Amino acid sequence: MNVHEYQAKQILKRYSVRVSDGRLVEEGPGVEDRAEAAAKELQAGGAKVFVVKAQIHAGGRGKAGGVKVCKDLPSVRAAAKDIMGKILVTPQTGPEGKKVHKLWIEHGSDIAKEFYFGIVTDRSTSQVVMMASTEGGMEIEEVAHKSPEKIIQVQVDPTTGYQSFHGRKIAKALGLTAEQTKDAVQFIGNFYRAYMEMDCSQVEINPLILTTQGQLLALDAKVNFDDNALFRHKDVVEMRDILEENPQDVEASKFDLAYIALDGNIGCLVNGAGLAMATMDIIKLHGGEPANFLDVGGGASKEKVTHAFKIILSDPKVKAILVNIFGGIMKCDVIAEGVIAAARELELKVPLVVRLEGTNVEKGKEILSKSGLKITPADDLADAAKKVVAATR
Repeated sequence: MNVHEYQAKQILKRYSVRVSDGRLVEEGPGVEDRAEAAAKELQAGGAKVFVVKAQIHAGGRGKAGGVKVCKDLPSVRAAAKDIMGKILVTPQTGPEGKKVHKLWIEHGSDIAKEFYFGIVTDRSTSQVVMMASTEGGMEIEEVAHKSPEKIIQVQVDPTTGYQSFHGRKIAKALGLTAEQTKDAVQFIGNFYRAYMEMDCSQVEINPLILTTQGQLLALDAKVNFDDNALFRHKDVVEMRDILEENPQDVEASKFDLAYIALDGNIGCLVNGAGLAMATMDIIKLHGGEPANFLDVGGGASKEKVTHAFKIILSDPKVKAILVNIFGGIMKCDVIAEGVIAAARELELKVPLVVRLEGTNVEKGKEILSKSGLKITPADDLADAAKKVVAATR
């Protein structure tokens, strides 16, 4: 799960991570007036420069015109009018872009240096990895490609946790002074604590700045959370912004379906993540392109299968559907009933290929054959892939 920059900063602030003061302005009548009022509040707190930032779940906002530095209140009004409602197209949004529904009006900062800082989990080593670079403000992928030597990685064993030497190593790599290093050790430790206690999958600060007063400050913030741990963080769940998510993803989450939209034209309905991956691979092997990853889980009901079909068919790119079920806990006859119910309810018009194997497979195949619907049966996975690819052509 992702959150907006302003929400990420609210969370980091709980852990004593310094962030810029700011105010949220949401879409609706009087945006310019509300943006000016927000700036006046910051001005009362000593702000002389303001930054108007689009709040979307994507990086690269600045290059797309979604971040504007303003030196007076009329400039804040103009920036708010220009950015709110705008479609921002960045490398992370895709060509369709994202519409701006929220603005963050922030206290401007005196920047001496810009850095990059991030924390992720390395699953191959079961270590937490802290990454830092002197190339702040740039996309880290670009730095990794052009100047990989400028990225330092420090691994932390989660069983022993963050230690002072981890912070000192990063501070040295960033070229901080002895006094600044003392601050950095605690500052980075606060980031680590936030990452662990909030069950994050990523924390990224780009840029992390050193102010002219010699303090580190998170000028931007990107925080992602492990969906599997959200039951422990009801406050984070409440931060979810469905306007920033793919409509199919939102619908899938309502029925506990694992769904990821892709660029192809063959819809996939599979039980089990590994089998879903193998299904997509074999479709590509036979010259097709999967339109989605969709795992209905091991114990899907007839209703769940019907909703899965609806989600697949809501994608206008889908030209054929492949149902690939291995019945273990899930019974093939239940799947067959769900497939038929969905096909009838939705008046299915695209080719449908079904491969069933496992518990009650013969009963499932019999139900499909007697349905009177145009369903193409497949003997095995390779046969199913060939038939569904052929159906799209």
